[in-house]
Amino acid sequence: MKDVAGKKVMVVGLSKTGVSLAKFLVELGAKVTVSDHKSPAELSQALEQIESLEIEYDLGGHTPKLLLEQDLIILSPGVSPELKVFEYARKNGKKVTGDIEFAWQFVQEPIIAITGTNGKSTVAKLAEQMLTESGKKVWLGGNYGTPLVDYVRNKEKADIVICEVSSFQLEHCETFTPRNIVFTNIGENHLDRYRSMEEYVTAKRKVFRNTNHDTTSILNADDNRVVDLARDPVVQRGRIFYFSRKLALEPQIMNIGGAVNIGTNVKVRVGPEIETYNVANIKMKGKHAVENVMAAILTTRDFGATPEAISKVIENFPGLPHRIEYVRKAGGVSFYNDSKATNVHAVKRALDCFDENVILIMGGKDSNLDYSDLRDVIRAKVKNLILVGEAKEKINRDVGDFSETFLIGTFEEAVLLAYQKSRIGDTVLLSPGCPSFDLFDNYIERGNYFKKLVGEFS
Repeated sequence: MKDVAGKKVMVVGLSKTGVSLAKFLVELGAKVTVSDHKSPAELSQALEQIESLEIEYDLGGHTPKLLLEQDLIILSPGVSPELKVFEYARKNGKKVTGDIEFAWQFVQEPIIAITGTNGKSTVAKLAEQMLTESGKKVWLGGNYGTPLVDYVRNKEKADIVICEVSSFQLEHCETFTPRNIVFTNIGENHLDRYRSMEEYVTAKRKVFRNTNHDTTSILNADDNRVVDLARDPVVQRGRIFYFSRKLALEPQIMNIGGAVNIGTNVKVRVGPEIETYNVANIKMKGKHAVENVMAAILTTRDFGATPEAISKVIENFPGLPHRIEYVRKAGGVSFYNDSKATNVHAVKRALDCFDENVILIMGGKDSNLDYSDLRDVIRAKVKNLILVGEAKEKINRDVGDFSETFLIGTFEEAVLLAYQKSRIGDTVLLSPGCPSFDLFDNYIERGNYFKKLVGEFS
C-alpha cells in the first residue's frame, strides 16, 4: 500500500527507523499510531523527536483492538512479526509489513541490495566509495545506519541507492525489486529470533523474490549455502556473477563472468574483457577482506565505476571500525577490536587472521548459537579464552575444554584479565560471537568501551 493519505497506519517499534516512518507517514497524510512495548519513560528520547506531530500512542504493550482498527501495520526491523498479536492481526485481514518493503515503493533510482550474514557493511561502504570516486552520486543506508525511508522523506536524488538489508527487513519483502543483489555468505545467526537455520535462510532468500532479466546477482561461490540458493529458478531468471578465492574456479567464472582471487591479484570479468586489480596492499585484515573487495568490484563495475577509481579505493580503504580493528600495542601485546562479530561465522573469520597465541574475549547476549564449530580453531590458536556476559556458560559448554578458559563477571574484568594473561608477542582479540544487548546498547558502544579500556594500559 503506497497511498496512505487518510488511512490509519500503525508503526510498531519506536527505534530510529520507527521515528523516521512516523514522520514520513504524517507527511503523507496518514492517521498515525505508534506502538511500542516500552514505557514512555524508556522512549523519552524518541518521543521528543515526534512530540510536535499529530500522532496517537499505544505504549507499554500492543493493544490487539487497536491493531484491528488499522489499514496498515509497519514493523520496525527489531520487532518480530511472529509475535502472537501480529499473527492475530493478520488472521483478521490486516496488512503487516516492514520498513524496506514500504519505503522502496517510493524509490525511483536503481537499488543495490547487499545481504548475507557477515561483510554486508564493508561491501556496502566499498561500493559507495568506488562509485563516488567514479563521479556517481550515491546514497547508502538501510541496515547501514540510515533508514531507507529517510532517503525518500528527505527527497534526496542519487544516481544509485545502496541498501544493506538484514534478514529482519527481508522477512516482509513481497514486491522489493533491487537491480543488483549482493549475497556475501551464510552462517548461523539470530537463532534467538528464528526457530531454525532453515527459517533464517528462508528470510534471507526473499531478497531474490522478484528477480527478473534485469537483475544481477553477485554471489559467493565459496559458500555452499549461497551456491544452493543460486540453483533456484527464480534466481536464475537474472544474470549471475560469482566471486571466489579458489583458483580451481577461475576457468568457469571467467567464462560466465565474475571475480577470482589469484595470489595478490583479482581477475574480474563483467563484460567481454578481463580486468586485473592488485590487492597486495589491501589495508583490511583477513582473507575474507578480498571476498568483500571482489563483491564490491562486481556490483560497481556493473554500474559504471572506473577501474582507476576501484584501484584507488582498494589501495586506500582502511576498513570499518569494530571489524578486526587494530587498536594499539601495549606491553608488546597487540589489541584488536572485532565487536561487530556477533555470530560464530564472524569469530572464525577473525581467528583465521592470526597464527597463534591469541587471548580471545567472547560473550554477550545469548542468541542460541552453536559454538562447537570453533573447537578446532580455538584449540589451534587460542591460549586463553575469556568469557563474559549472558552467554558465557553456553559458550563454555561448547568450547571451554579447548583452551584455558575463564568465566568472568564484568566486561572490565575480562579485558583486564586478558592483559594480565598476555605476554610479549601475544594478541588480545575481542570477538564476542554474540550481540551486545546484555551489557551494552549496541556493538559500537561495546567496541568503543573496549578501546577506552585498552587505551588506559601502560
